[in-house]
Amino acid sequence: MKKETLIKDATILFTFLFVAWGLYRLIIKLPDEVEELLVKPVIWILPTLYFALVKEKDNLESVGITFKNLFPSVYFAIALGSLFGVIAMIVNFVKYGGTFNFGAYLGQLPLLSSIGLSFATAISEEITFRGFIFSRLEKALENEVTAIVISSVAWTAIHVPITIFVLKLAPSAAIIYLLLTFAYGIGAAFVYARTRNILSPIFLHVLWEWPIILFR
Repeated sequence: MKKETLIKDATILFTFLFVAWGLYRLIIKLPDEVEELLVKPVIWILPTLYFALVKEKDNLESVGITFKNLFPSVYFAIALGSLFGVIAMIVNFVKYGGTFNFGAYLGQLPLLSSIGLSFATAISEEITFRGFIFSRLEKALENEVTAIVISSVAWTAIHVPITIFVLKLAPSAAIIYLLLTFAYGIGAAFVYARTRNILSPIFLHVLWEWPIILFR
């Protein structure tokens, strides 16, 4: 497939998501379970699969849905995710004045349901961004580093609406949040480039979120 077509497809998909998901965040607020299990797959995954399977006439492996490199995918995610965990514990220790406080979300139902939602979110977002947008940019640009940076900028931009309309963060907190989001995007694209299996960034996504939740 022509390089111009790959870049065009990635750009159109990102633009659609930025507008559609941004408007959704601005106008509508449904329960998290409905958003992550129903709304997000429709807005994110279905257009992605349309571009990959129908427009490009490619297969699921082209967006990382494969059984190849299963163990390396987990290893890479755990290795980088462990770093997130260490950072979260340090933040927790400092925040609570030299002691640890792991009291958040210890009930069985909140913990299990939240983990499930984390995986649902990761599946939709990683298939779209790492599986499609990053992989198309990398193939078209023939440069992994450039593709990682561009896709991570797009990944950060897609989180601007939630920063403003949902989290309603102060400017300084918003900047920190978006910088961390950009750093995660780089890490997720890096592990995906090593494995070509979408499970790697999915696991990393969950490991990235949960130290923040459990150790806050």
